[in-house]
Amino acid sequence: MLLSLAGVWRIIRRNPSALIGLAILLFFVLMATVGPLLVQYDTTEDPLLAYKAPSMAHWFGTDYAGRDVGAQLVAGSTPVLLVAVLVSIISTGIAIVVGMIAGFARGAVDTWLMRVIDVFLTIPGFPLLVVLTGFLRVSDPLPTALVLSVTNWAGLARSIRAQMLSLVERDFVEAARIAGLTRVHIIFRELLPNIAPYLAMNFVLGFNAAIYAEVGLFFLGVLPFTAVNWGLMLNFAVYQAGALYSTAGMWYLIAPMGCIVLLQVGSVLFLRALEEVFNPRLRG
Repeated sequence: MLLSLAGVWRIIRRNPSALIGLAILLFFVLMATVGPLLVQYDTTEDPLLAYKAPSMAHWFGTDYAGRDVGAQLVAGSTPVLLVAVLVSIISTGIAIVVGMIAGFARGAVDTWLMRVIDVFLTIPGFPLLVVLTGFLRVSDPLPTALVLSVTNWAGLARSIRAQMLSLVERDFVEAARIAGLTRVHIIFRELLPNIAPYLAMNFVLGFNAAIYAEVGLFFLGVLPFTAVNWGLMLNFAVYQAGALYSTAGMWYLIAPMGCIVLLQVGSVLFLRALEEVFNPRLRG
């Protein structure tokens, strides 16, 4: 049984790791939404300030062009989080539609949809993304999210389909059919709430996977860039600043990597809290 918001907060409040994870996520949300209004990113280049170490003037040092790394972190957080959230929404939505139709309809519809899912599961995900993004040259957040969602939905759709096959045999579904309720009502009012906890946790997992995919594509230089991005910062740090071979661009590499790792840690800690919320056996 799902808890109320007050019950969810009580579980999170008594779990130190959950509080830490929630605080980290809220920090990055504020960083992506409010941060660009408070920290202005100056694109003016000053070679005399190149590769400066962290100081009071530049908390995370400067890049190869003398620009403030901290301001780039703030500006780059917005596209990263926006695309990751869009990918989670789109891929989860596709998985829900395909998985629930396959599990509820069964028969030939289920067979054909499962063949489609199997095709997407057998295709190497990241190489396909490299080819698609290199061919389409998408740059805006929504088209980028649509491309990244191509390979991110099939596994969840298969899991939803398996849960649907189990749920449609339950007594409450049969009672709804006998009562003459429509298929749409049964799917969205009877079946979907029963898999909502599973979807919530997979939404967080999809968010994490989307960040890795997006940053990886920018790091490889596949996606064209119109604004600063954490993956783009890593690309410049490695290929222009030579951060892997010298200490000159070290902070330019460490700063975005630290943000990515910290964001992933916050997501994982909060995900553990969600597991406790949705699984009463873990609340002890």
